[in-house]
Amino acid sequence: MSTDETSPERIPDPDNPEEPVPDVTPAGPDTPSVPDVPPGPSIPDVPPIEPEPSPDPDITPAGTRAPTIEEITGYTEGGVPTFDSVRDKIERRSGVAIGMEELAHESAAGRTLDEQYEDRKKAAVDKLDEIRRSMKSS
Repeated sequence: MSTDETSPERIPDPDNPEEPVPDVTPAGPDTPSVPDVPPGPSIPDVPPIEPEPSPDPDITPAGTRAPTIEEITGYTEGGVPTFDSVRDKIERRSGVAIGMEELAHESAAGRTLDEQYEDRKKAAVDKLDEIRRSMKSS
């Protein structure tokens, strides 16, 4: 059984067509036609309007920069405290400690404790002097 190129049993090769394939399907009698469209009005060439720059999301309306997550929380995204947050925490704790000490010394109970401390300190010095005198006389 030989294959003749003109035989109807031959399978066409889609990559090498024998006849050129048209780019556009020709219009048939049932194909609707497009009506003629009248030309539109003449529009002069106008340069495009420059769009207003979009506001920077990091700038607040007052003109200041919005704070970052690190500035708000004091921690980086990895959970590490920032240097500023550690320094602020130390300063806050030392300030609280100094303030509590000042308040303690100015209250009545604080003054009483200071007086008791001074009395004990004086009693300890007196007792030490007494022990020294007794050792010299022996």
